[in-house]
Amino acid sequence: MKTDIQIAQEATLEPIVKVAESFGIDADDLELYGKYKAKLSDELIEKTKGNPDAKLVLVTAVNPTPAGEGKTTVTIGLAQGLNKLGKKTMVALREPSLGPCMGIKGGAAGGGYSQVVPMEDINLHFTGDIHAMTTANNLLASMIDNHIHQGNELNIDVNNIVWKRAVDLNDRALRSIVCGLGGRINGVPREEGFMITVASEIMAIVGLSEDIFDLKKRLGRIIAAYDKDGKPVTAKDLKADGAMTVLLKHTLKPNLVQTLEHTPAIIHCGPFANIAHGCNSVKATKTAMKLSDITVTEAGFGADLGAEKFFDIKCRYAGLRPDAVVLVATVRALKYNGGVPKTELNKENVEAVKAGFVNLEKHIENLQKFGVPVVVTLNNFVSDTDAEIEYIKDRCEKAGADFAISKVWEKGGDGGIELGRKVLEVLENKKSDFRTLYDEKLPIPEKIGIVCREIYGADGVKFTSSAKKQIARIEALGLDKMPVCIAKTQYSLSDNASLLGRPKNFDITIKEVRVSAGAGFIVALAGDIMTMPGLPKVPSAEKIDIDEKGNIVGLF
Repeated sequence: MKTDIQIAQEATLEPIVKVAESFGIDADDLELYGKYKAKLSDELIEKTKGNPDAKLVLVTAVNPTPAGEGKTTVTIGLAQGLNKLGKKTMVALREPSLGPCMGIKGGAAGGGYSQVVPMEDINLHFTGDIHAMTTANNLLASMIDNHIHQGNELNIDVNNIVWKRAVDLNDRALRSIVCGLGGRINGVPREEGFMITVASEIMAIVGLSEDIFDLKKRLGRIIAAYDKDGKPVTAKDLKADGAMTVLLKHTLKPNLVQTLEHTPAIIHCGPFANIAHGCNSVKATKTAMKLSDITVTEAGFGADLGAEKFFDIKCRYAGLRPDAVVLVATVRALKYNGGVPKTELNKENVEAVKAGFVNLEKHIENLQKFGVPVVVTLNNFVSDTDAEIEYIKDRCEKAGADFAISKVWEKGGDGGIELGRKVLEVLENKKSDFRTLYDEKLPIPEKIGIVCREIYGADGVKFTSSAKKQIARIEALGLDKMPVCIAKTQYSLSDNASLLGRPKNFDITIKEVRVSAGAGFIVALAGDIMTMPGLPKVPSAEKIDIDEKGNIVGLF
């Protein structure tokens, strides 16, 4: 059996100019990065604003398991399948982060015959977007320390600097450091830390900005530190917002590539959904919706994280109204949630499927709370049995969700036709009554409590004493009337990664609350979640290499 990278490397790509032409995009509207990648020009985005909006389909999933669910693969395969059915469809995805590429996943561009290409470029440096975000982030950090070193006119409290440096790699050694050592010439010594770039506020700001002027305003609102009187010091106060905007000018433009079947794919921004808001950019989604009849997009990790944030943050700010949601599951994932070890997932076990179905059931219930029709799809494996599939299909339909099988890894667009037909049926016959889960003007603890009870299934929320103080400060600043972005483990509906299925009788512990004034949301850290991941014992980077012919290997 061919690996994902072998399939991608053997594919025949169309010049991106030709792919763009198939959707009415002129060559003059592309800013080329070689033959197979391009950025979409501001002029194109401006002249398509009058086009009607496409139907918007979100793809999400159950909580991830070690068996893998294939959400991005299904997203790409569904778009390919819809195009085979004669529907002008584009896909909008996030950019992969080097953190998981070198850490645990090895790549994030789909799989099998449902991939975006050029796969190696997309998974590695792509068009440099994430590098530019890292640089803009660290420019602000360096200007904070320089301001203090040069006399500290803004009276910044060196013990109350909240802006962290960033790097797009998993590096636990950088979570907490001391900077400024080596004497007065090297600055003022202080405690510092790094976060992974995809969790940074810069990533969120680029993802949520409508245009270059909105971007500059948002960057200027970033709270970098507090002065000795407790007042916020912003990026604009430090006169960093202009240069940061310039660094991100090209980054703000969405990237265009293609799938293996030459379906246009817009890939832009890559926030994680466990520690950030987990969606591709507003510009990418809106542009795709102006260039297609159906736009298929995804949100990261399980529906308790990515989908909730897509609805409550991205849709709220961008005015998007999704028409349907596809919920990806696998028989193997349900068995795992039912207590079966990874080594036994290929054996038929209907009883384990029954026990693990509660996880899928909870996600169906959660998505229905947003008023959007739900289609459950099983990403098919050869080990799946008719009895297991029939049980899941029956339970999904009883829960009010439509159901279809996906075979897009093996068959590409042909394997997505059954799912595509079901999605079209839902788009034609079921009306979306989209609504957000809460009013953003509610008090912070109440908003967090609604998400924790309604989506995670918690009994309640416990706030640490430091979190309570942080909430009080945000309220005093008048920045509490924004949606919340909860950082939580992706592996469980709870904040404890070991609690599988549908946990009961638990509380969520909020240990820290931060305000992202530029992005426009409040970040609440739950449980033991960290914004700088670490590498596993055997990182994927150990397997990535160049072979004797100069080909990249080990990237999957």
